Amino acid sequence: MSEDKKETKHKLRPATLVTQAGRAPFDHFGFVNPPIYRGSTVLFPTVAALEGLRQPYTYGTKGTPTTRALEQAWCEIAGAADAVLTPSGLAAIGLALLTATHAGAHALIADCAYQPTRMFCDGLLKRFGVNVEYYDPLIGGGIAALMRPETTAVLVESPGSQSMEVQDVPAIAAAAHAHGACVIADNTWATPLLFPPHERGCDLAIEAGTKYLAGHADLLIGLVSANAKWAKRLRATFNAFGMGAGPDDASLALRGLRTMALRLREQERAALDIAQWLQDRPEVSRVLHPALPSHPGHELWKRDFSGASGVFSVILKDASNKAVAAFVDGLDLFGIGFSWGGYESLVLPFDCASYRTATRWTPEGPALRFSIGLEDVGDLKSDLAAGLARLKAS
Repeated sequence: MSEDKKETKHKLRPATLVTQAGRAPFDHFGFVNPPIYRGSTVLFPTVAALEGLRQPYTYGTKGTPTTRALEQAWCEIAGAADAVLTPSGLAAIGLALLTATHAGAHALIADCAYQPTRMFCDGLLKRFGVNVEYYDPLIGGGIAALMRPETTAVLVESPGSQSMEVQDVPAIAAAAHAHGACVIADNTWATPLLFPPHERGCDLAIEAGTKYLAGHADLLIGLVSANAKWAKRLRATFNAFGMGAGPDDASLALRGLRTMALRLREQERAALDIAQWLQDRPEVSRVLHPALPSHPGHELWKRDFSGASGVFSVILKDASNKAVAAFVDGLDLFGIGFSWGGYESLVLPFDCASYRTATRWTPEGPALRFSIGLEDVGDLKSDLAAGLARLKAS
């Protein structure tokens, strides 16, 4: 691709960019989508080529034209210098943290982080000799007071994937960079389409592509993107693990990419409609949705994000476990599941209290996380209204 065409792509709006990024039809005889290259062994034409590794592909774990197409597309969308694929979002989290830490290092992790992130940090990362400390996600630039000479990584997750705190990422990044630390963002809730992580000061950005990128609840894949400063180190760590995603998964993710902007906007619209409706229900105490003016982080969200995804949480008024189960179990259109970002709506009861360490989770009632899919909003509201009637009756 010529430099002029690359520059043109960077100027495209998100809905257009996702249809164009990572595509080179005339490298593949004009076919619109890149083919699936399955393989481990790559042949070299000569000994000199082997010794110099002078060809784009050298072995299956280093990538294929299929996986490279998705990596290149993600770089364009995220504004990154490089990106790598992993078999899951959790694998991407582990890869990013291992890229930015070493034995004896100190890592600061947002207290609102995805629970499997905490499990990785408290288990494998500590076993590798990294000192892990959790911080209040609302600390902003005050995180400077927690920095040590040995701090090498600060992980942000904004908003928190259950409790929905919006972090002041630019302020945190500025404080971290002043101490030489790498800023890692779990950007799965927003994707780069709604929050450009590298523009906001993040060095490494994680995406559980399982969710909005895949979009159909049938794929596990993760991505880590890097700015120019961290690109070589990320690629070296990735190559050392040989943990790349398979070409079939990369191909499905590329297919999901083409409609991601459209799905995100529709799910944003539907989720905000339902969140506003729930906010007025007598059974609901609070709705935790960053796009609502009532959310404590609303002004930060308006400043740093260009939209919202379909995931938000609700705090019910005081209700028994039996009543919550009656509400959730009887829903017809909401599945009960851990993931989100697919075409189908989901609900998940949750309680952060047992694993928060830097902050306290003390809601006034039971908490539910919703992921709004692509169903008709009227049908979803009817399902929820019937569920809330069961809650009240119980």
